[in-house]
Amino acid sequence: MSKNKNIRVGVVGIKRGLEYIKDINKCSDIFNMELAAICDIEEKLLNEISNQYKVEGYTNYDKFLEHDMDAVILCNYFHEHAPFAIKALQAGKHVMSEVGACKTLGEGVSLVRAVEKSDKIYLFSENYPYTRYIQEMRKLYKEDAVGEIQFGEGEYIHPCSEDGFNQLAMGLNHWRNVKPATYYCTHSIGPIMYITDTRPTSVNALCIPFSQKDKQNLHVRIHDIAATIMCHMSNDAVVVLNGVSLRGDGVWYRVHGTRGFMETMRTGNKQMVRIKHNSMDLNPDEETEKIYLPNFPNFNDIAPLTSHGGADFFVLYNFAEAIKTNKQPYHDVYKGIDMTLVGIQAYRSALANGAPFEIPNFRDENVRKKYENDNWSPYPEDYALGQPYSSVKGKIIPSKEAIDNAKRVWNEHPYH
Repeated sequence: MSKNKNIRVGVVGIKRGLEYIKDINKCSDIFNMELAAICDIEEKLLNEISNQYKVEGYTNYDKFLEHDMDAVILCNYFHEHAPFAIKALQAGKHVMSEVGACKTLGEGVSLVRAVEKSDKIYLFSENYPYTRYIQEMRKLYKEDAVGEIQFGEGEYIHPCSEDGFNQLAMGLNHWRNVKPATYYCTHSIGPIMYITDTRPTSVNALCIPFSQKDKQNLHVRIHDIAATIMCHMSNDAVVVLNGVSLRGDGVWYRVHGTRGFMETMRTGNKQMVRIKHNSMDLNPDEETEKIYLPNFPNFNDIAPLTSHGGADFFVLYNFAEAIKTNKQPYHDVYKGIDMTLVGIQAYRSALANGAPFEIPNFRDENVRKKYENDNWSPYPEDYALGQPYSSVKGKIIPSKEAIDNAKRVWNEHPYH
């Protein structure tokens, strides 16, 4: 790519990808990016967006990769990112991948090897680390405001009505209906890793099955409703993760360090940060407690105007900068794999009644060799002897009433 030319980007998966498309269009001069092509299986939506943005639309991913472009943003299904990323890398494209990075540990090994072989940029687009409050907490941590992390919590709670969920999960085998409760964990662990520069080394987990007393039961989910994961971190700290479909919508993070703690706010303005010290740990220039609304560290005028409260701005900005400098970004393939494997290994733990499972470090090829054939998967397309179901309760069969209700919603909704 010429230094004087914009980075030409293709987007796969228009439902989530449309937010990135709008941000690229809005901040093109900052990113030095332009939309080159789009790809989706839903032709009606594809045609609408391609006409709106005057770019080529493809339903065939292989044909899409032949288009003249420098980079690909993957917003396709949660468990299908790795094979799409590998194909893009082999086609000579830089890759920005939505979460998760891979479906199995074996896929994770293949993905890391493909990135290393390609010499292309790979960015894992976990966006919650780039909220204003997490960027502020990282700044405080690097300034030694709370000392070294000893305990942390990451919580991503996102309940949904039965019809709302059916609109998101269109099909009996849609990934949202079948993924285990531990898998959607990167919004919980990602910010803690970013604040502290630590990585998880092992997990213990338990899942919370769906209750028949829940009145929002006319959906076709066959997984558990939520999970708690306890991570042992690389500096011996312990981090607890909670998510994802319990009542009481909220995103919350806490870091207890060796000389203080900080957290986001559960009530009021949840963009605010609270930092607190006990009297014996106070430095002369510090307050016992401080609650305030931080700014973004830079681009505070434009970032809040972009999607996900400004977090997506920094994901796209970091992707563009990595391509321009030819240096892998902070959230590279290894950190993406770390976050993703937390969910996979946590489900293994939950099925083993909370036994510990390691988070292998795929930066080491000797470690990768041990897992290159690990194809353990709870997704229906992989059901075979020895493969798990998506719930700790085993095989879940939705009721006829739930299936009929889901089909009603799917028929009323234009996007399949």
